[in-house]
Amino acid sequence: MENIRQAIERALAEGAPRPGVRNAAPSIPRRPLAEAHYEPSASKYEEAFLDDAHLRQGRVISQDLTDPLARSFDMLRTQLLQLMDGKKWKIVAVTSPTPACGKTVTSLNLALSVSRLQDRPVMVIDLDFARPMVAEVLGLSPSVVIGNVLEGTQKLSHAVIHAHVGKQELKVVPCSSMVGSAELMASRNMETLFRELRADFDSHVIIIDLPPILVSDDVITVLPWVDCILLVAAVGVSTVAQIEECKKHLQWAEVARVVLTKASESKTHLYYQYYGLAGRKG
Repeated sequence: MENIRQAIERALAEGAPRPGVRNAAPSIPRRPLAEAHYEPSASKYEEAFLDDAHLRQGRVISQDLTDPLARSFDMLRTQLLQLMDGKKWKIVAVTSPTPACGKTVTSLNLALSVSRLQDRPVMVIDLDFARPMVAEVLGLSPSVVIGNVLEGTQKLSHAVIHAHVGKQELKVVPCSSMVGSAELMASRNMETLFRELRADFDSHVIIIDLPPILVSDDVITVLPWVDCILLVAAVGVSTVAQIEECKKHLQWAEVARVVLTKASESKTHLYYQYYGLAGRKG
């Protein structure tokens, strides 16, 4: 674990972004939700067709094999799926120490990378009630969100959006901002939700976009229901002390990878660095 800590500390110290250098995963500005278009479908899920230009504005690029940054997510995808398949894991949760680390961008790019694999259906669920970003980054305007499901007013199937971009597709369960998320996270309905996910979407890779771990107890509350954690830290944002604090909260969880984002473009090997922690507690 000490060599992992030193590697992260070195990357954070040496790879800070410089003025004029494009970052791999910046924070996402707020913008109108009118980018996806919807069409009637025989499917039991609402269908949405995502706009590629809108995705790129939010740094979602894994739908494009010609983009060199997509290779970083493909590497993460392959490493993560090999680990998950070996341990028969289905649900990976993505979190970060604090906001503005690029966890939602990482979640969506990872999902689109997975969706390019044959017979690998993927679902993304937004459980960041404090700052939900999945719908905004994808350009969706959902009428039903995961909060409705947890409150018991809607079925899970009513909140699922079958999203398409080119030949790729993924299922999305969006979220909206709400107060009192901790109570929802700890509710019996949350337990029921995860049981339903495992039963009805057993063939899917399920990616949960959680809030930052150091801003609330939401992540700790939901840990028993997920199989593993992807921790996203950012150069110039995350500190080694924050990562160490996250380790304390995640000491009983399976941390699959620590992903380092926002490294300068001149250090191409630092776009996304992976530090394997799976199978090691703390």
